[in-house]
Amino acid sequence: MIDFFATLSPVMQALTATLFTWGMTAIGAALVFTTKTVNQKLMDGMLGFAGGVMIAASFWSLLSPAIEMAETGPFPSWFPAAAGFLLGGFFLWMADKVIPHVHPTSSMKDAEGINPENKRRSTLLVLAITLHNIPEGLAIGVAFGAVAAGFPSATLPAAIALAIGIGIQNFPEGTAVSMPLRRDGMSRRKSFLYGQFSGMVEPISAVIGVLAVTFMTPLLPFALSFAAGAMIFVVVEEVIPGSQENGNRDLASVCLMVGFTVMMILDVAFG
Repeated sequence: MIDFFATLSPVMQALTATLFTWGMTAIGAALVFTTKTVNQKLMDGMLGFAGGVMIAASFWSLLSPAIEMAETGPFPSWFPAAAGFLLGGFFLWMADKVIPHVHPTSSMKDAEGINPENKRRSTLLVLAITLHNIPEGLAIGVAFGAVAAGFPSATLPAAIALAIGIGIQNFPEGTAVSMPLRRDGMSRRKSFLYGQFSGMVEPISAVIGVLAVTFMTPLLPFALSFAAGAMIFVVVEEVIPGSQENGNRDLASVCLMVGFTVMMILDVAFG
């Protein structure tokens, strides 16, 4: 797989990687064809695992390389990482305030039945997941852009490992969208289409990310840190609270540790 990726342009590398992550979102959404509900313990465990993957990816694949790259720049090595990280979190916080949405985990707990608010809630749910997929696609694009820019701390296996980790955690995101839509009375086909649609933004944001860092190399440490800050904001605001609000705190915490360990192994082994 690495040999195949090495023959592609940076844009095609990022696009191919995020088509995989989009596909994982679609697989998660496809569970709607097998059942109308999902076991809450299973969902909380998957969310915890996803949170662990995102935390590990934020450090090992984004912040750590950003600090190394900044060591040869005009700023103190800590400054791009700190500034980009805070800016990424602030961007997601502002987006949460400006763009109307509902929290996917809250919608998962809504009662069955069709009511006048369902259509609006369904739209807001899709918007929420789509919004939070932007930093994931951006992170993958920036990672492949860093490889193309020739930074020693950025390697192609590490960028591929990041895409694999994000793809794994996209599975429960697809489920978290499609299941509530189906429970609200939407058909299986439409529930699946809306669920997988939330992952469509990742290839788009990945291409934007790789093009941005390719043509503006000095901004790369800031871009990596920005993606990390945005991802951590999603984990803290959505993923961890959602995984623990149904009483399965121990399970969610253990799965988060496992997810972190898996992503760390992927990054260190392939990086």
